[in-house]
Amino acid sequence: MDISSLTSISGLGSTTSIDAASKLTDALYGSADKADGNMFESFLNTAIENINTTNSYLSDAEDEEIKFALGEIENTHDLTIALEKASTALQYTVAIRDKVLDAYKELMQMQI
Repeated sequence: MDISSLTSISGLGSTTSIDAASKLTDALYGSADKADGNMFESFLNTAIENINTTNSYLSDAEDEEIKFALGEIENTHDLTIALEKASTALQYTVAIRDKVLDAYKELMQMQI
């Protein structure tokens, strides 16, 4: 049987439809390597941003403590708010770190 007649059916004989679909998928979703790289990059940037925010809150709390100890401020509310922000941010950061370490340990224990 001659299969050359089958090539006239749209999409079976040419690779242009496959190439077009591949280009459309890449345009919409990006290639797999790019998507994975962008996801990891955004995750890493978010983690670094959260750590910087936590450090900022801890620094602000320390500054408020020093100002209160020196008698520069009389309002204890600002001190309490700064300390609670720093404490909450630090607890959140430690919890995220613990979850990431647990996930890493679980990945390392997987059998391939």
